[in-house]
Order: sequence, then structure tokens, then C-alpha cells
Amino acid sequence: MTRIAVLGLGEAGRCYARGLADAGADTRGFDPYVQDTGPGLDRRERLQDCVDGADVVLSLVGARASVDAARAAIPAMRAGAVFADLNTASPETKARIAALGSEGRVPVADVAVLAPVTRAAHRTPLLASGDGAEPFAAILRRFGAPVDVAAGPAGDAARLKLLRGVFMKGMAALVLEGLEAARTAGAQEWLRGQIARELGPEGAATVDRLVEGTFRHAERRRHEMSDALALLEHAGTPADMTRATLAWFERILAEREAPEAGPRATDEGPR
Repeated sequence: MTRIAVLGLGEAGRCYARGLADAGADTRGFDPYVQDTGPGLDRRERLQDCVDGADVVLSLVGARASVDAARAAIPAMRAGAVFADLNTASPETKARIAALGSEGRVPVADVAVLAPVTRAAHRTPLLASGDGAEPFAAILRRFGAPVDVAAGPAGDAARLKLLRGVFMKGMAALVLEGLEAARTAGAQEWLRGQIARELGPEGAATVDRLVEGTFRHAERRRHEMSDALALLEHAGTPADMTRATLAWFERILAEREAPEAGPRATDEGPR
């Protein structure tokens, strides 16, 4: 039986751990900060117990902890196992993790998660690069995970995800800005309907996801847009929209820290 270790049992980690277990994998999880993971999840108290004998280790610990997680896990992995970093991080961070894998003779897959995991769990589309990409894809596909492989080293998948984020997060910021302006004119519901129609048959649900997801994951997405901005500036291409998108995330987080400002109508409240 294929054994898969999941490091990080937040929302995404739990989705992967349970989904892969239900699909037939021997799945174990580890997270020192999450004690209550609910039923149906084999949570281990020690990282070494989690990764011992695993064929692939999935890291879903968040960008800021990703290098430390790799540094702790890779020496404890068996020969031939793959370390897969699924965190949304910069290409440079992914390259640092790949270097740790090279030192420990463990192939590393830089994996970009291309949609919210809560929608499809382990069947969320993935894009992988690096020397561990092909074996990672071969293992995850057995359990119904759609994985595309991008030619190139670790960091290439992260770079492509940041480019995708320029559009996706930029669209979310544009929706928020439009709805906030419409709120002041008493036309928020009208504009929401107009946007939904432009986005197609599932437009209303898409608008809801864009608005609610932006507020729920503002901190993580601020880091993603900061990395995207650095990528565009390094390339010397225009970055006006990405700067504006980053400003929206910073505004949301600033208002969250100042609750006396009151909720916005574009938050997860009134429609």
C-alpha cells in the first residue's frame, strides 16, 4: 500500500489527508499546532513517525514554515521517497527546499495548487516541477489527483502559479472594489448580478468565492501578491494592477486589526 505523509493539518492538509485516505492510500498526518483533527485521520505525535516509510511527503505548512519543515523531514525520509512542497511560496523558497533535498538525496517536487482545496480536496488540479515532479505525479495520479508536470527545476511551478495569481487575485480585488463603490450608491446587489452574468452560468458562486475567499485568506494571499510583485519587478514588466491588488489585501488586514472601523458590505456579511 502506498504511504503518504501530510505535514500541516490545517484546512488544506486535512482535505488532502482525508481525501487520499478515502481513495485508498495509507495516510498519516503531523501538525504540532493542531490537536483536534476529527475522526478518520491518522495523526502522529512525532514528525519522524509520520514520515517513516512514506513514499511521498506532502508539505502544507504555509510558506513561512516551509523551509523549516523540509529541513526537519528530509533527513527522516527513506531512500527513494519524494518530498513535495505544496505551499504557496516564492520560486526562491522552492529552490532552497530543492537544495535541501539534493543534500539529503531526496527528490523534491515544487507543487503549485491551482484551485481552492476545499472545492475538490485531493482532486484539486496541481502543477509540479523539479526532479521529484514525475514520481510525485505518478503516485498522486493513482488516487485521482490531477497533476500536470512542468519541465524545469523546482521554482518553475511556483513561478507559473504567481503569474496565474496576478490574474486571479487581481480579478478578486476588482470585484471587491466594484462592490464597495456600488455599496455607497445603494447598488451592490445590482452590480453583483451584473458581474455574475459576465462570469457565466456559475457566475454567482464564483463571485461568492472571490469575495469570501479574499477575506478568509487575506494574510496568505498578501504574501502571494508580494511575491508576484517581486517577480514582475524583476522581469521589468508593468505591475500596476498587482500593486493595486496587494494594496487591497493590506487594506483588508489593516481593517481587521481595527474593528472599530466596522464591517464592509463586501465582507462575508450582507449580500
